[in-house]
Order: sequence, then C-alpha cells, then structure tokens
Amino acid sequence: MAFTQRVFSGVQPTGNLHLGNYLGAIVNFVKLQETHNCIYCVVDMHAVTVPISVWGGPDELRRNTREVTAAFIASGIDPKKQIIFNQSQVSGHAELAWIFNCVARLGWLNRMTQFKEKAGKDRENASVGLYDYPVLMAADILLYRATHVPVGEDQKQHLELCRDISQKFNNDFSESIAAQGHEGPYFPMPEPVITGPATRVMSLRDGTKKMSKSDASDNSRINLTDDADTIAQKIRKAKTDPEPLPSEEKGLEPRPEADNLVGIYAALSNRSKADILTEFGGAQFSGFKSSLVDLAVEKLSPIAGEMKRLTTSDLTYVDQVLADGGERAGIIAAETIKSVKDIIGFVHKR
Repeated sequence: MAFTQRVFSGVQPTGNLHLGNYLGAIVNFVKLQETHNCIYCVVDMHAVTVPISVWGGPDELRRNTREVTAAFIASGIDPKKQIIFNQSQVSGHAELAWIFNCVARLGWLNRMTQFKEKAGKDRENASVGLYDYPVLMAADILLYRATHVPVGEDQKQHLELCRDISQKFNNDFSESIAAQGHEGPYFPMPEPVITGPATRVMSLRDGTKKMSKSDASDNSRINLTDDADTIAQKIRKAKTDPEPLPSEEKGLEPRPEADNLVGIYAALSNRSKADILTEFGGAQFSGFKSSLVDLAVEKLSPIAGEMKRLTTSDLTYVDQVLADGGERAGIIAAETIKSVKDIIGFVHKR
C-alpha cells in the first residue's frame, strides 16, 4: 500500500523557546513545508506529564501554547498551507494512545532512557503519564499515518518505539485489516528526518551541555524572544578558548565551545562548517563573534518582533490558527479512529 507522504512533528509548550529549538527543529519545519504535507502540533498533553510546578499551571500553559504557535508563524510556517494546532483539540490522540497502550509491551517502555533521565532517582513519584508518554507520542504520529518525523537524537528511541507499535498492530490485526478492505499494513513505518548542520545546539556557557531553558543562566541560551542587544551581548559573552579558529573541521573536535559557535554560524547561514572555517580559519574569536552577532541579529530579530506582535496584539489570530488547524487535523484523525475501531472490532456510531 502506498501511504500519503506526510510529516508530523510536535513541540512542547514549555516556554522560553530558544536557538536550539529553532535550529534543531523549527527551521527544518519551514524547509519541509516546501516538499511535504505537514502537520505541526503544539503537544500540550505532553506538557502536563511533569509536576505542575514545572509546566506552570493553566495560565502559563495557555501562554506557552500561544507562544509556540506564534514562533511557528513568525518563522515562516504557512498555517493556510500546513496544519498548525494544539494536541488537546483533537480527542483522537488520547483514544489511539489507549489502544496503543494495549499493543505496546511493558519491556519496550522499560528500555526508554528519556524516562530514566527525566524521572531521576525518585521514579516511584513520577507520573504514569511521564512513563507512558512515548506511547502517546506514537499515537500523535500514527493518528495521521505520518510517514516522516523530524526528530533530534534524543527522540530517535521514541520513534523506534512508534515503529514497533505500528508493526505489532499491523501484525496482530492483519486479517481484520484485510477484511476491512485495506491493502497491506494499515499503519506506516515512519522514517526519521534529521537535517541541518546544527541539529544539536549546545550551551553558550558550556559546549558539552545541550542548550536548555532549564539552565539557571539565561546567558547560556539565546531565546527566540530576545531583542538585538540581548542577542549581541550573549554571543559576545559566550565561552571560548584562547586559540584562533582552526582551518579544518578536525580541529574543532577537542574544542566544544568553538565547535558549537561554528555550528550555529553554519546553520544560520545555511552553509557547512567546512565552508565557515575556510572563511574564518586562523581568525580570533573576537572578529568571528562580531560576524556571528550580525548574522544572528539579522536572522532572529524579525522572528522575535513578529512573535511579540502576535502574542501581545493579535492573540485572536493565533487562537483562530489553532482552531482552524484543530478542525483540519480532526478530519484526518476521525477517519483513522473509525478505521481502527472497525479493525479492532469496536461497535461504534456510523
């Protein structure tokens, strides 16, 4: 069976979207819309898997959901051509997640390293949702029978789980799938999409740690809402080493901070690290940082300005984008849920 080529990806509304989110995810979302049918979801149901002190409560969740939506729009995703919505508007996510809970095996979830990292030592006090959210993630993807998923390195294991669930469902219900008139497997085996030279952006204060909103130092990250002066200040203060930039990529290997800044420059300019080092090899960091400031301000300031406009004076438009996207996503989701119920044998209203 030939599946419709469709991209699905979700971003949690946890606030403080930063350069890592932009270069590692959003910039690729913008590129993918030129070649694929795309569904971009603000996964608010995933946000509440952690304690309320982390996700901030109802008002903060609403604010963050709208901020992520504004970031999508400001970055260049066209909500008329692609679908942008928040997960909780489509009940099929929760419905399919329960069915997949009955398909997935406990041993599969026990191998998920993200739960171990996020739960820490006090795993007994973690929510069931945090343990089970990889199954919800599989439902997010397969509800739209998506064929491609942009993922970072830390999410590849979850995509493998999604593929395992898809395969087991197709195998367990193969006879019923055929009896319902479907040729071949019902769910696709989604493929990862990993693109760009800086899919993993590191802290500006420590090149061995991933850029994160949870870092105590705001100087460790460039927020998408930062103005030009703040961006310039953070880049100039970014940690470096005393040596000039190397002329070849191999010279970056023992120098994590240099590697990070060169990777950021490469991603923002849509060039390779090798190309950047051909231009700046042998240069001191002071000159390189000045060029990086100019580039970052040029690329990011318009996004920050549009996000501010949308979230302060045009929230009605943001909410309308989510509502319209929810309706369009719901049509696709309803067809999948109907078919899955028929395949499993649930009696339902037609």
